[in-house]
Amino acid sequence: MTLTYSVLDQSPISEGSSPQEALKHTAILAKYAEKWGYTRFWVSEHHDAPTLASSSPELLLAHLGAVTSTIRLGSGGVMLPHYAAFKVAENFKLLEALYPGRIDAGMGRAPGGMPRASFALNEGKKRDTSLFPKQLDELRMYLTDTIPEDHPYYGMKATPVSPNNPPIWILGSSRSSALLAAEKGLPYLFAHFINGEGGQSFTKEYRKNFKSHEGSRPYIGFAIFAVCQETQEKAEWVASSLDLLLSMGAQGMPSQGTPPPEKAVAYPYSKFEKLLVAENRRRMIVGTPQHVANQLEKLASEYEADEVMLVSAAYDFKDKLKTYELIAEEMKRRI
Repeated sequence: MTLTYSVLDQSPISEGSSPQEALKHTAILAKYAEKWGYTRFWVSEHHDAPTLASSSPELLLAHLGAVTSTIRLGSGGVMLPHYAAFKVAENFKLLEALYPGRIDAGMGRAPGGMPRASFALNEGKKRDTSLFPKQLDELRMYLTDTIPEDHPYYGMKATPVSPNNPPIWILGSSRSSALLAAEKGLPYLFAHFINGEGGQSFTKEYRKNFKSHEGSRPYIGFAIFAVCQETQEKAEWVASSLDLLLSMGAQGMPSQGTPPPEKAVAYPYSKFEKLLVAENRRRMIVGTPQHVANQLEKLASEYEADEVMLVSAAYDFKDKLKTYELIAEEMKRRI
């Protein structure tokens, strides 16, 4: 099985750094990802999140397109229930016009932040995620200019009009999102870095229940945290920052960003927190290039995946770059 490898970047902010620096690093990483042969580069949407700088993927993608040339760019993802499908379609039509054949429209229904941000984004109303399937249909209708004649908006176009349309992806971490992607005949990316359990069975159901839409075929990817360094010891050192960050987040503890390894290894973990770290490691692969590649290929086989999307965070941006460089080099050796 030939696997495709891609990158999802959340623009994490390291302790003592700034959002501006994190966004600068995202752009640098996109250029390196293109150089190292990754297929696509996606960015996330997080609201009221002081440790993550990417709140508007469409705006960030417009910048990334200007500093890259060939790599596909996309949203991982836009949280569609917050927005009107027509406006989202226009955003992606504009991106497609700017960077033809390079744009992916990844959609999710998660809030992307705490409840107060959801209320603010929806003008004080509770967002209705039950409308997500209908919104996906509307989004496809606007992107493909297929508004039916009996529709009240017939004749209207999402502009600018382009010869190609960005493909819609469904992102999720549950059985329901996998089945929705199957019902709509859309590619599906499972967020293993969010939910380390059940994804393999969900993607099997996706393939089993897939309904082709205009010739579409099942396509599965999964996204996972990865930390790769030249030695296992260095990889564990770098990953200790993510261990502490995830542990604090799960407990609702305030964070100033990705902590330095020195702070992480000195942290006095309680018995409960040690169990939490062990559980979070199910969402991560940490080690040398050979170890990481072996584990990714094993997981990909379990998922029957077409694509692996790597998510990484490190206190030192150089260590983060090294993760992606080493994995890319190891995968090229295996072709």
